[in-house]
Amino acid sequence: MSNLDASYANTDDHKAGHGKRPVLILIDFVQAYFDPSCDLYAGVEDALNSALRIREAARKAEVPVVLTNVVYHPNELDGGRFLEKLKPLRCFVAGGAMGAWPEGLTPHADELVISKQYPSAFFGTTLASTLTALGADQVILTGLTTSGCIRASCVDSMSHGFITTVVRDAVGDRHQDPHDANLFDMNAKYADVVSEAEILEHFAAL
Repeated sequence: MSNLDASYANTDDHKAGHGKRPVLILIDFVQAYFDPSCDLYAGVEDALNSALRIREAARKAEVPVVLTNVVYHPNELDGGRFLEKLKPLRCFVAGGAMGAWPEGLTPHADELVISKQYPSAFFGTTLASTLTALGADQVILTGLTTSGCIRASCVDSMSHGFITTVVRDAVGDRHQDPHDANLFDMNAKYADVVSEAEILEHFAAL
């Protein structure tokens, strides 16, 4: 085990473990994070590739898949203080190219897409009620970015009563330091931070 892996490792006493009815969430894998011309570019192709492998395994195991994106009204009023603070989010005004799905990721007809305006996939959306209606007991998070929408969604997921799992191979950020720091913190307080391999094993065992 590398030092990085060791820093994320849960002891048995503090590991939340896995549920029996997980749901996989792919958060904000959109073109803005993959286009070098965009201010939000993060160079996170490895995270997307990991998430796509996990998604394939989820579908095989009949685990529901939810995707999120960020979409703003053309007048930007629904962006509130978040859009005021982070000006590059204007690239997510409805219809913009940066809000499109990147190459390799197209939602399937049976996958739910939830559009949001704030960091958490839960805030102001139907996600919590949808997961409850599905009988879900575990939320598995992949996506972008680790220090922003992943962390916010992680805290809200735990607060809504779901076993929360973050797949470290399938999340990414623009800088390594906030990525590492937030994985460490989420693992310590809110979720289990696990490898892609562990999630694939979990799905295979369902």
